[in-house]
Amino acid sequence: MSPLFRVPLGLIIMVIGFLIVWKTEKFFTWFGEIPFAEKTFGAGGSRFFYKLIGVLVAFIGIFVATNIISDILGSLACVLIHCK
Repeated sequence: MSPLFRVPLGLIIMVIGFLIVWKTEKFFTWFGEIPFAEKTFGAGGSRFFYKLIGVLVAFIGIFVATNIISDILGSLACVLIHCK
């Protein structure tokens, strides 16, 4: 993928992840609580889970911008199809 497309795309994904972490309450009002997170993490677990998702999205954005994501996906594909 061309750096002229990859870097801005990665930055956009990072900003989305940052916004999820920064505006967790807004996402909580939009999507509501997550029963799995409330059961696993206790009271306030949904907000914590939204923050975890935001951090994960931000890291994926960093991986896209630096082209590490292609190595990660290639390795995952090799594990799944048993390539050498």
